[in-house]
Amino acid sequence: MRERTIVSTQAAPEAIGPYSQAVIHGDVVYTAGQIALDPATGTMVGAGDAVAEAEQVMRNLAAVLAVAGSGFEHALRCDVYLADMADYGAVNDVYARAFSTSRPARLAVQAAQLPKGARVEIAVIAAIPQA
Repeated sequence: MRERTIVSTQAAPEAIGPYSQAVIHGDVVYTAGQIALDPATGTMVGAGDAVAEAEQVMRNLAAVLAVAGSGFEHALRCDVYLADMADYGAVNDVYARAFSTSRPARLAVQAAQLPKGARVEIAVIAAIPQA
């Protein structure tokens, strides 16, 4: 079994607290929740626009998964946190494009508040295929 490995990439935002962008254990990668931060500037992308935020979140997650040797097609589970369930449909459309060929298990909940005033936060658990 593979050792526990910390995943880090400059193609996704740095962690804004005492956590890692992702951790690999065995053949599974566990991402931290991603919000719509621009990796280069650390500022929110599309602040207040759930679609623009969700699109940036998916770009950030794709970057973290790629560095870990995985991708959306290997996702096992996603946790979706929304500041307002009224955004569910719009975020779901963005989410469906990312997971067009392989749909993981998922939960979607409304959170009282997300970091940096985000409207969307998503975390992924994904398999890492054998080379």
